[in-house]
Amino acid sequence: MNKRKLLFRVGAILIILVIAACMFVIGRGHTVYFDNKETSYNGQTIEPFYKVTVTVGDQKPAKLSKGDRGMADIMGQKLTMTLEITDAEGDQPHAHKVSMSVPYNMDGIMINVPALMQGLPQDAYMSEFIIETPDTGSTDEEIVTDEFDMGGDM
Repeated sequence: MNKRKLLFRVGAILIILVIAACMFVIGRGHTVYFDNKETSYNGQTIEPFYKVTVTVGDQKPAKLSKGDRGMADIMGQKLTMTLEITDAEGDQPHAHKVSMSVPYNMDGIMINVPALMQGLPQDAYMSEFIIETPDTGSTDEEIVTDEFDMGGDM
């Protein structure tokens, strides 16, 4: 094999690897969960809003009352959303556009909207969403088997 062929093959492999790395970062999908729940940070209790409407891109808005949770699927490492917040019943809603980078190491991301709007640090309003499975206990079950003699004496 001559040097020119080898050079083209190595170059083609490098180009494919660069494209694959870019697509891995750009095309990574995340599920983002939005909470409108009470939370506390450094002894400070943050109350939920009366109502929050979260719109991410052209997806159907998530309408959250106190204690509700919504979700949206995004692609890439940037989240841009519009929050329409009603502080109390009968108040006029006010809109906020929020953009943030999404941590690469989290698949399911939980964002507490009241803590986000208070201007708290990222670790106060963002965490990884982990599905809790019910604990069925670790009781050992005894397996009972009946042995039947199928022998010839009847």
